[in-house]
Amino acid sequence: KIGENLQPYQYIPYTDRMDYLAGMNNNQAFSIAVERLSGMEVPERAQYLRVLFAELNRIASHLVAFGTYGMDMGALTPFWYAFREREMILDLFENACGARLTYSYITVGGVRDDLPDGFLDVVEEFLDYFEPKIDEYNQLLSFNHIFVKRTAGVGVISAADAMGWALTGPCLRGSGVRWDLRKSAPYEIYDRFEFDVPIGLPGGSDGIPRSIVVGDCWSRYYVRMLEMAQSCRIIRQAMREVPAGAVLAPKLKNLKLPADEVYVEIENPRGQLGFYIQGDGTQIPSRVKARGPSFSNVSILNHVGAGCLLADIPAIVGSVDIVLGEVDR
Repeated sequence: KIGENLQPYQYIPYTDRMDYLAGMNNNQAFSIAVERLSGMEVPERAQYLRVLFAELNRIASHLVAFGTYGMDMGALTPFWYAFREREMILDLFENACGARLTYSYITVGGVRDDLPDGFLDVVEEFLDYFEPKIDEYNQLLSFNHIFVKRTAGVGVISAADAMGWALTGPCLRGSGVRWDLRKSAPYEIYDRFEFDVPIGLPGGSDGIPRSIVVGDCWSRYYVRMLEMAQSCRIIRQAMREVPAGAVLAPKLKNLKLPADEVYVEIENPRGQLGFYIQGDGTQIPSRVKARGPSFSNVSILNHVGAGCLLADIPAIVGSVDIVLGEVDR
């Protein structure tokens, strides 16, 4: 309802506060929807910067999922490891836009500011440092015997159930369904980059513990670990190819939305985030609707948790990786 009483550029800060662990991705989804509705051309440099920041935010979000899931299972140490690296990403965000949680950096027409001097060099240094850490995380938690015993074969969601309950993101891919909007329905410039879409695999394949069942808690967790490495691949490619030029389209204020409608979905860290916007020829949308991934993903918990041990509930809930700000919004 707030979105139906503000000009689109004024609504951007509200998107930060839905999934507050993925503000960049939320900014991006709403901005793309407005741009498609209005026919706005986004400068190419801005599109590259959007991808760069969206993938950094994906890593930062998955680090929280990794660290807090370890705590859910009784392991405190991974939390400190995860937040050590996450702080480095937040430092990058703060350097670019002044904020560490709610950014409003990606906006209608591009991004608010160009990169600070030497920013890409610092990002490259971070990636050189971070990529080996993923193996360290896996040694610390992913293949830890106790952690595997707590998550393997627990909370199994079949591919049919995942699609029937409209799960998206790692919850869907953990069930073995290779569906990622960055590949399946590319937006921005994702079709220019090479990367893989990790999915849940049966135990015994590709180094997966033999007790793992496709669609279990461990599979959903491990997909996020693999996705961090793929995000690093995308970021490196974007940094090599980013062109010079403007970062924001002109005439953002007093933008009139045509009497038409649009629905746009993007792949945020928790799944498919969609915005429906309806214009009526004025500066303010007549209808705005958000489709949040956490809201849909959490709906399966009653189904998958039925009949399980009470001690398994934290493992199941944690593996879904919901953000209640986006569920409740």
